[in-house]
Amino acid sequence: MESAEIRRRWLSFFEERGHAVVPSASLIADDPTLLLVNAGMVPFKPYFLGETKPPAPRATSVQKCVRTPDIEEVGKTTRHGTFFQMCGNFSFGDYFKEGAIKYAWELLTSSVADGGYGLEPEKLWITVYLDDDEAETIWRDVIGVPAERIQRLGKKDNFWSMGVPGPCGPCSEINYDRGPEFGVEGGPAVNDERYVEIWNLVFMQYERGAGDGKEDFPILGDLPSKNIDTGLGLERLAMILQGVQNMYETDTLRVVMDKATELTGVQYGAAQGTDVSMRVVADHIRTSVMLIGDGVTPGNEGRGYVLRRIMRRAIRNMRLMGATGPVVQDLVDVVINTMGQQYPELVTDRKRIETVALAEEAAFLKAVKGGTNILDTAVTETKAAGGTVLSGDKAFLLHDTWGFPIDLTLEMAAEQGLSVDEPGFRRLMQEQRDRAKADAKAKKTGHADVSSYREIADSAGATEFTGYATNQGESTIVGLLVNGVSAPAASEGDDVEVVLDRTPFYAEGGGQLADQGRIKLDSGAVIVVRDVQQPVPGVSVHKGSVQVGEVTVGASAYAAIDVSRRRAIARAHSATHLTHQALRDALGPTAAQAGSENSPGRFRFDFGSPNAVPGSVLTDVEQKINDVLSRELDVTAEIMSIDEAKKQGAIAEFGEKYGERVRVVTIGDFSKELCGGTHVGNTSQLGLVKLLGESSIGSGVRRVEALVGVDAYNFLAKEHTVVAQLQELVKGRPEELPEKIASMLGKLKDAEKEIEKFRAEKVLQAAAGLAQNAQDIHGVALVVGQVADGIGADDLRKLVLDVRGRIPGDRPAVVALFTVANDRPLTVIATNEAARERGLKAGDLVRTAAKTLGGGGGGKPDVAQGGGQNPGAVPEAISAVERLVVETV
Repeated sequence: MESAEIRRRWLSFFEERGHAVVPSASLIADDPTLLLVNAGMVPFKPYFLGETKPPAPRATSVQKCVRTPDIEEVGKTTRHGTFFQMCGNFSFGDYFKEGAIKYAWELLTSSVADGGYGLEPEKLWITVYLDDDEAETIWRDVIGVPAERIQRLGKKDNFWSMGVPGPCGPCSEINYDRGPEFGVEGGPAVNDERYVEIWNLVFMQYERGAGDGKEDFPILGDLPSKNIDTGLGLERLAMILQGVQNMYETDTLRVVMDKATELTGVQYGAAQGTDVSMRVVADHIRTSVMLIGDGVTPGNEGRGYVLRRIMRRAIRNMRLMGATGPVVQDLVDVVINTMGQQYPELVTDRKRIETVALAEEAAFLKAVKGGTNILDTAVTETKAAGGTVLSGDKAFLLHDTWGFPIDLTLEMAAEQGLSVDEPGFRRLMQEQRDRAKADAKAKKTGHADVSSYREIADSAGATEFTGYATNQGESTIVGLLVNGVSAPAASEGDDVEVVLDRTPFYAEGGGQLADQGRIKLDSGAVIVVRDVQQPVPGVSVHKGSVQVGEVTVGASAYAAIDVSRRRAIARAHSATHLTHQALRDALGPTAAQAGSENSPGRFRFDFGSPNAVPGSVLTDVEQKINDVLSRELDVTAEIMSIDEAKKQGAIAEFGEKYGERVRVVTIGDFSKELCGGTHVGNTSQLGLVKLLGESSIGSGVRRVEALVGVDAYNFLAKEHTVVAQLQELVKGRPEELPEKIASMLGKLKDAEKEIEKFRAEKVLQAAAGLAQNAQDIHGVALVVGQVADGIGADDLRKLVLDVRGRIPGDRPAVVALFTVANDRPLTVIATNEAARERGLKAGDLVRTAAKTLGGGGGGKPDVAQGGGQNPGAVPEAISAVERLVVETV
């Protein structure tokens, strides 16, 4: 049974039994404590925590998940992987243990012809929590599982919580016996390799307190309503139903390994080393495609770094298997063709996914080239110091800065006769992980920070937003926080957070900055609002300070936004939509939105593009936007179902979470996007849009910044003034300025070349005199001294090599010259072959000199360069070089 069919049967089974089918959420977690969705229940977390009301009492989904804590282990075993799909069924206060157990048994054991998975009941083993008599009784007496195939396990294995205070409960796991070829008998309590877990049923019935780890926390009592959260690993079930040894041999991963074989000629199963590489490629390429599909782009931090790291591991392992050219295109195509059966959006978005992936492959190959130079220098320095081990911090630098996998550093160092301090490297990596874990743990405690907002939401409900229709209106204060703590009242001068039952204030979201303004109470008290946020869904929190009087919960109020600010932001937001569409028209669908910020009179827009956008294209985009303004198109908003919005071609932002009903903003016949922000009523209200330029903000992501309305006019007015000043200076018309300025710059460049040529000739004139005045140190010609200040590194190097060339080759020669440029000492030292045969190496001499100068340096035995921080130490450095020459010969 193919993976796509397993998924289809799961959703169909539970839909027929009254469950609402919930599409997989984006892998980009809508949760500040997570980088990526790592469990099937993550999208349902707000329902289990009581933050929002679930859309239905029963739900089911097949959720995309990514986990990367043990990324180095991927490939080494057949059990580790980064991407997986978690099939789940959920009950929010509806059915409980017996219902969940019956559903699980029915779906697993029903025949394939009847819509089930057709597993043999006698091969299924059950585990329950130590004291969960109720679950064991249901399995034994209601389902009919023999008592000898039911085992009890402790809190570590069969008790679930989110890791923070909140819902928790015992688990019951269903395990499949793969047979004696996978190990000894005795059930999952004895051998989890033979008895592999396929389905975990979590019975949320308790509330836990604070504590560390999986076992060290108290149970505070029963939950007001009991919930069900189950998870079945699709890949594990596919492994069983497809009769293969491990998940890498299932249909969605095996095809990737087959393509890798086609590209490299390496067969899976031929050798342990190449098998590891095959599994790394299959897992990481699939994960990369799924992440890019959900809007993640490679970067140096956060989820972008996760993507970059796994992509580079995949490319590196293809090269280890013998691939020499680009490989990502072919591998990505295989994944899209296979996973597209379950996620059609991958096929629709193929071009954008390929563009991002290919750009990262090119960037990595370039980084390998640059990192190789750094590695070569590190190897040279290590050898020159007499070492045989490349330090762990150098290996970590290559990994962290250049994206060099440790196995690449190990291999390349070995090729030059060095080993690598792996323990030191691993220690630095672990320190980095520990810092990340500490940050994550600190973030998790953030649940406590929003408890006050949840209490307000529970008692007063969601905030009604009236800002689409009005800029002001009456309301009631339903919640008040002072210094982050709920309070009945606040006094003049207090910083407060205010929750109203209804508000015209827009809370920051979707790239649009929040409204500002004032809240006036009937008592005369005034609150100045500086910011508005939604810390929990649906609750708008107005942050500001009490300017006059006393504020109390329950008081009537009149809320009014800063209208001029709102209008300026609305102009920017509408201009962002126009820019998005114009860029897509110019560059294609790969120019998808990757972020934005709409502030008063200006905006920035981030979009996907592997290359810089030519200036001519930006000019065309700007022209197109302003043409739309002149057409006076109406801007309208409509609420509709997400399916209807997609049918109408509305653009959705990657990674954004949308409900079943969405707001669609349409600008005439030009643009249609899902958007909850505020906009102008007609494009003519924008006045003017001026694109300031574009730049790179990460691999495959560009940023356009622009001005709107009066701000755009003011910018052009300043530019006009500058143009007028230039006209006066060069005595030409505006259209002549580029040619005249280019001519001036050309003449200036030619003059600089002449000056440089004259200076170089003057420097080299000193070479003959320096060579003639060489000291004789036991038969070695030594030229050492300080030349005129201001000579650059290139000129100093030419001078040193010229002097060395004037000394007969059969006479050992050392040339060490010093200068001071930009208040920093610089030295270049060269030796000839005869000197090197007597043990005089340029690199050794430079390190001695540079240490005296308060800096460092290095190079090859024949020529090396160094510098420092202390110009006054040059005479001492000269003496140090002379002493080392004397001691050596």
